Amino acid sequence: MFELTRDEYNFLRTQIASLEVGKGKYSKFNPFAFTEQGVAMLASVLNSPKAIQVNIAIVRAFVVLRQYVLDYKELKEQIIKLEKEMNHKFKDIYEALNFLISPPIQKRKPIGYKPKKK
Repeated sequence: MFELTRDEYNFLRTQIASLEVGKGKYSKFNPFAFTEQGVAMLASVLNSPKAIQVNIAIVRAFVVLRQYVLDYKELKEQIIKLEKEMNHKFKDIYEALNFLISPPIQKRKPIGYKPKKK
């Protein structure tokens, strides 16, 4: 179990869109949170049926969270790989599009009558 920092607490408040009720807008104290190992240790100490159900639900939440992080990492790596491959394949097309979007400005000689300076 560890105490959240004020930044972590504010981040969680914005993620779950909750406002605290009471005299102050915010709590004076930072909340505590459990690590996955802390929940497992707590499960070995508490023996009431309700505590066991809650601990099982929390451990399952940790498992789902870990799987989400792994899936996200794999997906991110696949996207980066695909992006590199596509950038290599379509390099010529990108160059042509960039040329059409902003063609180089060529200086030309003026045409017509130009008076002489005195």
